[in-house]
Amino acid sequence: MMSGIQRTIQVGYQLRVHFTRDVFAPANPLLREVLVSEGAERVHGVLVVLDESLARARPELGREIEAFFAAAPRLKLVCPPLILEGGERTKNSYFHVSEIHSHIDRFHIDRHSYVIAVGGGALLDMAGLAASTAHRGVRHVRIPTTTLSQADSGVGVKNGINAFGKKNFIGTFTPPFAVVNDFDMLESLSVRDKRAGYVEAVKVALIRNREFFEAIEQEAKSLAAFDPPAMQRLIRRCAELHLDHIATSGDPFEFGSARPLDFGHWSAHKLEQLSEYKIRHGEAVAIGIALDVIYSRKMEFLGARAAERILTLLEALGFELYANELLHADSNQCLLVLNGLEEFREHLGGELAITLLRDLGRGFEVHEMVPAKIVEAIHELHDRHMRRAKLILY
Repeated sequence: MMSGIQRTIQVGYQLRVHFTRDVFAPANPLLREVLVSEGAERVHGVLVVLDESLARARPELGREIEAFFAAAPRLKLVCPPLILEGGERTKNSYFHVSEIHSHIDRFHIDRHSYVIAVGGGALLDMAGLAASTAHRGVRHVRIPTTTLSQADSGVGVKNGINAFGKKNFIGTFTPPFAVVNDFDMLESLSVRDKRAGYVEAVKVALIRNREFFEAIEQEAKSLAAFDPPAMQRLIRRCAELHLDHIATSGDPFEFGSARPLDFGHWSAHKLEQLSEYKIRHGEAVAIGIALDVIYSRKMEFLGARAAERILTLLEALGFELYANELLHADSNQCLLVLNGLEEFREHLGGELAITLLRDLGRGFEVHEMVPAKIVEAIHELHDRHMRRAKLILY
């Protein structure tokens, strides 16, 4: 005869996202208020990890960070900002995670101290993994500095790095202590990086909120011109919808198979890998969404007019909807991008779960995809791309 004991353990998290400008200005109290509880007397150690590309674009930023903490009561910057490479390369080995771990150990960062990551989504993913695994979790604060990370990846609960040729194979689900979106950080971005975050807003609008999709349509011209107020409205609403999903979906740590926020991502992750990450995440997601939109239409889930509105909006925002990697094949002439389905299935724990569209703002889940229809959709994207190229040429 067997017996056992079972208890339900519930853990509550507060996921806080703040919006500000010039976060390290001495006159801006936000970060001090986030890090130090009112009436607290303890001095908190702070380790700042800074994205190398941002440090190059803003060479004065390191000094500003040091000056900010020098004047901040009960906060001690334990060393000058640790400058590490950003972009997908930082996630392609465990080296930088170990580097942060060594600083956490050397400077005695404990569970009441802070690791603050300032940079793009890849750096935040990597630094978040380091923070969540040192001492079984030290307080981690994200300061996203790209449109993509402010609207999407920086406000989530995932941390990770790539391994074995698979994106985010090693990682954790650990909500950050806080997220601070500083809109001034976007000013030094390239046009390519400013645009990248738009696609995640389109994604969440398509699966969650038709009104948001229509608002993006109305502001497409301003967004394409990188009008700051329009960008800020998009980022704030996108972040809000992501937080709503995390808080209300009932499965924030993905114990089940549903991953609606990964709409368009099964092929996007594979495209990034096939391009050796020359195609950036936002660009790959735009192609992945376009592919799944055409597939949804071909399967008669989605109407032709709605599908065309989506493709037209993505193009109006400046995204290319085709990449040559879509037609890369193995020795048996099987398209390599289709391997993304199997990798997605494996990541989800055995059952494939892909989000598709029934209408604008109405996503739903399927458990199988028809490869022949995917191939048809890829060729349609290729033909559309060639027609647009001819129009631009002439």
